[in-house]
Amino acid sequence: MAPYQNKNNYAAPFITTGLILLCSALLFGLLAAIQYIVPGWGRDTFSFEKLRPLHVSSAVFWIIAGAMGTVLTYLQEHNQKPLKNKALVKWQFYLFAASFAGILISYFFGVFSGREYWEFHPLFAIPITIGWILFIINFTTNHLKLKGAPVYVWMWFTGAVFFLFTYLESNLWLIPGVRNHLVKDMTIQWKSYGSMVGAWNQLIYGSSIYLMDKIAGNKKYSHSPIAFGLYFLGLFNLMFNWGHHIYTLPAHAAIQYIAYIVSMTELYLFGRIIYLWKSSVTTARKNIHIRPFQFLLSADIWVFMTLGLAIAMSVPVLNLYMHGTHVIVAHTMGATIGINSLLLLAFAYDMAGSQGEVMTRNKKLIDRGIVLTNISLFVFWLALIIAGFMKSFWQMSDTTEPFGAMMLRLQPYFRVFYIAGLGLATGLGMVIYPLLKKQWTKRLTRNAASEFSGGSYQEKAVEIA
Repeated sequence: MAPYQNKNNYAAPFITTGLILLCSALLFGLLAAIQYIVPGWGRDTFSFEKLRPLHVSSAVFWIIAGAMGTVLTYLQEHNQKPLKNKALVKWQFYLFAASFAGILISYFFGVFSGREYWEFHPLFAIPITIGWILFIINFTTNHLKLKGAPVYVWMWFTGAVFFLFTYLESNLWLIPGVRNHLVKDMTIQWKSYGSMVGAWNQLIYGSSIYLMDKIAGNKKYSHSPIAFGLYFLGLFNLMFNWGHHIYTLPAHAAIQYIAYIVSMTELYLFGRIIYLWKSSVTTARKNIHIRPFQFLLSADIWVFMTLGLAIAMSVPVLNLYMHGTHVIVAHTMGATIGINSLLLLAFAYDMAGSQGEVMTRNKKLIDRGIVLTNISLFVFWLALIIAGFMKSFWQMSDTTEPFGAMMLRLQPYFRVFYIAGLGLATGLGMVIYPLLKKQWTKRLTRNAASEFSGGSYQEKAVEIA
């Protein structure tokens, strides 16, 4: 499963854009966190109402852009040939890049939809929908045969189709009959959001299995029963696990029971696959793919930590205490950074390669960045959980303590969470810098290579990169 040598990888801009959006998410997250420590800070310029959607949308867009770029790149490697319609890929990128930029700019001017997560004006849904349809077309025109295909192809296909379905579903609030019915609106909103996360997990987990096969040097895991078990469980999960979001709504009890059963199983299977795989990889193969291997192992740890918290959240009586507190933020951050972002960084480092002056010169920087990221994320995660439970006890008790007094008691945990956030941003920055530097070097190499006479593009690329 050697990488496909294509000097015009039109999927690369998705990864680069995603990394920039990750930096944006970290910056806006740190600015928003200051307001927990210094209430009212920046209220006239960067209010929390603006910073929160800037942070959340940047993080979501990083996952979407990174997942699309990874699937398109690995699809070329799987097929061992370039994408058929490069113009469609370019238009797909332009639509998403313009939408992402437009949405973030609109937030600065206070333009919001009032929704959770998809907080931008609904007009932006049009280019995003068209762009995702182009993504599905790009995938299906480059891989039509599903019979006998490895599990990651099935996961990519399912994730792409279901994301479109759930995204369209999340916009049903524009219909007055849905928007004016509170329970119906909230049920559809959280159903679509929960299923949407399951859809992009299919894209990311499928890419993870492809990468594990690539590192191991065989296709053992992509055709294994446990991998297909993960696929079907993930498919069932994205359809039904959203029920734990609406325990507090008057929904049918069967939805809650199904959600409770399935919500903890997918993560366990995925963690089990990585655990079994890592013991089978030879030392030589690990050294060849050292960076992706490190990120996969880090993600495996966070899979089980997030799983533990997810199990607790899925218990209705505990969910009552956790919902609406910083525990949910901890769960989201653990999944978004500890699992999705670390896996996407594994893919990015796999595509960037470990050779060349940029990666060699920054070896220690990357190693320290990985360690700092994991330690900071753990402290960050723990501080949020403790703060969340303290707030939940206040909410459920008969105390007459004012909200402001309760928030003052949480100040020590907010300070720890902010310091850990600084460490997390620094660690991820140390990891992201070499990737962006390498991508910039490749661009300079491509321009310089066109001026050289004699020698192949690859030879000149090695000399410069």
